[in-house]
Amino acid sequence: MISWAEVDVLRLFLFAGLLFHKLVWEVLKRQYQARKLVKRSSGSLIKRIVKSGKLFFLLFLMAQALFLNLLPISSQPGAFQAAGIILFSLGLAMSVTGRLQLGRNWSDLEDAQVLERHHLVTHGIYRYVRHPIYSGDLMLLVGLELALNSWLVFLTIIPLVVVVRNVQREEAELAGAFSGYISYTRQSKRFIPFVV
Repeated sequence: MISWAEVDVLRLFLFAGLLFHKLVWEVLKRQYQARKLVKRSSGSLIKRIVKSGKLFFLLFLMAQALFLNLLPISSQPGAFQAAGIILFSLGLAMSVTGRLQLGRNWSDLEDAQVLERHHLVTHGIYRYVRHPIYSGDLMLLVGLELALNSWLVFLTIIPLVVVVRNVQREEAELAGAFSGYISYTRQSKRFIPFVV
């Protein structure tokens, strides 16, 4: 049986991971905006709705990580929590690494587009997987819900559907923008290195 002290440490770890993820994104975005490498998002209604939805989702996950016990899977969650911690940690590492290596070629989900200054990134983690940020974020979500022993893990199908749709659109744009993109897709996997 897990003690309250262990639960508190687990919850603080998950919360800190979510906070670290958000801070990396915000710091890098502001650095590129200050250098005029990333355009500030325009205020269209759709973009504001998407941004608000992302913020609400993050705040919910942070609250859940700290103190919400929603729809427990098991009264003995040790195996779920162990698997969740591993997936959460791997997802966080993969997502942040992908974001750092993508550098100024990154744009917000609601602003996704290929700009003239962008170039095809094929080094580091991108050598093995084309969408490590998406993959990492999905692993992080699944890991979070498993670590929290929550049936909400099955709701991660919703962001998975959004990711697959976005990836199809993005890959079509990238193939049109970069002559080497089709060759790159033959040498890398879409989501999981060496697998898929």
